[in-house]
Amino acid sequence: MSQLLAAPRPRICHAPAYAYSSGAEAAELAASAGLNLFPWQRDALELGLGETADGKWAAFQVSVVAPRQNGKDAIFEALGLFWLFVTRERLIGHSAHEYKTAMEAFRRLIGLIENTDSLRKRVKKIINTNGEEGIELTPAAGGGRMRFLARSKGAGRGFSFDKVIWNEAYALTGPQVDAVLPTMSARPNPQLWLGSSPPLDVATGEALFRARRQAIAGAAGQVYLDYGAEGCLDALATVDLDDRALWARCNPSFPVLISEEAIARERAVMDPVGFARERLGIWPPDLSLGHGVISKAQWDAHAGPVPTLVGRPVFALDVTSRSGGLVRASVGLAQRRADDAIHLEHILGGAGTSWCVAELARLNKAHNAVGTVVDPGSPAGSLIPELTEAGVNVLTMTTRDVASAFGMIYDAATEDSGDQRIAHLGQHELAAAVAGAVKRPVGDGHAWDRRNATVDATPLVAVTHALWGQVTHGKEAAVLPWVAFA
Repeated sequence: MSQLLAAPRPRICHAPAYAYSSGAEAAELAASAGLNLFPWQRDALELGLGETADGKWAAFQVSVVAPRQNGKDAIFEALGLFWLFVTRERLIGHSAHEYKTAMEAFRRLIGLIENTDSLRKRVKKIINTNGEEGIELTPAAGGGRMRFLARSKGAGRGFSFDKVIWNEAYALTGPQVDAVLPTMSARPNPQLWLGSSPPLDVATGEALFRARRQAIAGAAGQVYLDYGAEGCLDALATVDLDDRALWARCNPSFPVLISEEAIARERAVMDPVGFARERLGIWPPDLSLGHGVISKAQWDAHAGPVPTLVGRPVFALDVTSRSGGLVRASVGLAQRRADDAIHLEHILGGAGTSWCVAELARLNKAHNAVGTVVDPGSPAGSLIPELTEAGVNVLTMTTRDVASAFGMIYDAATEDSGDQRIAHLGQHELAAAVAGAVKRPVGDGHAWDRRNATVDATPLVAVTHALWGQVTHGKEAAVLPWVAFA
């Protein structure tokens, strides 16, 4: 493999070994048509067009991920010229998330061809019919064709592509991949290229997330180049968004295509999350790997032995949706420790809700609890009348309180301040819930998303709400210390 020469270099660079590369030839053809590539764009061609000794592409899939407006499209224009006029592919597909993006790529490639006599003479026709846009070469030039498509679930079915470009891969979904990939299975030397800024989320960017996971795992037959900064959109406190050296490192065409002044304007106007994703190339959490909201390391950092507790406990009840199959319920605890951190514990859990009222009445009475937190708008809200009738002091929450509770546990778990505000026992039920937890927007904040979590989230929701109850209603009552329930 050749050494990358461009600066800055991609933060993640994964590529297979190859015997030789057609990258320089592709870049030279582009230059002859008036398209002069930056060094980092030439590097992408060098690695992506690497070939084995038997003339096959060393990589079936090539992914280039960089912040917006750095010139990923120029790489695709060079590829289009190379595949049409040098390797003479029979059929090339270029797709984008939006029709207007695909048409812009179509027009740019036509412009390069029409301004180059040696290329223009080999074109049989340019098709401008809406939905049929493409370029076809003369039989003497190989008769190759290139089609430009807007993506949909069925776009590409019925074709048999030799090469495919997936532009705007941040919105490339599994069904769209499924529509195209089988069309290449019978071709002798197929190749896919993906270009994008980071995806908006794991659902809409399913294919790009998969490419990154495979590259990090060292998968064979794949080139993956990612220029974005390290970090996660859910944990921007660890990223200095105003670091101008970081701006330069994340934007490989800086300062020619994108100036420091332009980035400064974006920083002043854009939302921090939007700026981090679009300009610094920082990704959202990959929920398929688990721990998409609170990392395993962050959660485990607060685990410890059975503590000595003081004050009065607060309990909380959470119940899964009754429309999602088997109903489960969990009871969580929050209580002050002697060192003033708040201990969180999953006390009870089980199928159904028939046991909840009696157990909570017993726990509240036996331990002189401040009360039991219940979100009236949640599935547990239907039990409030029975709990009240059983003598339980029910602490109800507003929508704003639910968001506040999420903020409390998230901040306590993720802030690296050295001031431990929460503690837990490392229970399996809570660990599993943290691993599969998903958040949802609530006003200007967030809350745990029971519906889309990959596991039973009730243990985590219960201790989250109990934490809120302890912070907002707990008393520093002078009672004898006692030991946790575990």
